[in-house]
Amino acid sequence: MSEAVETARLMDAVYRHQRHFYDLTRKYYLLGRDHLIAELQPPVGGAVLELGCGTGRNLIAAAKRYPDARFFGLDISRHMLDTAEKNISKAGLTERISLIEGDAANPEATSGHGVPAFDRVFYSYTLSMIPIWREALSAGALRLKDGGRIHVVDFGQQGNLPGWFKRMLFAWLKSFHVTPRVELEAELVRLAGQTGAELDFQHLYRGYADYAELRKT
Repeated sequence: MSEAVETARLMDAVYRHQRHFYDLTRKYYLLGRDHLIAELQPPVGGAVLELGCGTGRNLIAAAKRYPDARFFGLDISRHMLDTAEKNISKAGLTERISLIEGDAANPEATSGHGVPAFDRVFYSYTLSMIPIWREALSAGALRLKDGGRIHVVDFGQQGNLPGWFKRMLFAWLKSFHVTPRVELEAELVRLAGQTGAELDFQHLYRGYADYAELRKT
């Protein structure tokens, strides 16, 4: 069995029931998502791709904020995409948001959708859930236009928060197959050097979340 198939099965198992109340609970601890959306600022007529779009929450918020851009969401979980489709339809944004079932680590997963490269690619609390997260980052860079940007927000290492809080949070996240990536900054530095991009990396909320922008020149 391929790793992509295993990941799809795992994500479907984890979110088969959670998807129904996912957005109600995640808003309290997936901090920095709205900061990322505010920083996207795609060009007029631009194309934006979210890798690991889940229930479509971020796509809907971004499409409302940037009415002159097109949005695409990719996820490996069929259950999550079913929920995203319903949410997008309810928001009246079906014409502006397209959903794709596929593996974020496969750069060919978005082929055949009329967009050879994207102005913005973003990951919102996704890399901590993808087993081959480095490959997913590299695949995002391959999908990016010259002058485009990658945006990332995810769990940080809780550097300026109490040790007991970090231990409790990480143990709880582990039960959902979520692993905050201690090497995220180093991997982004490596990717920036490999692609000739510029990197801005920030620790938000006392290290609770990490936010990064990779600008392809």
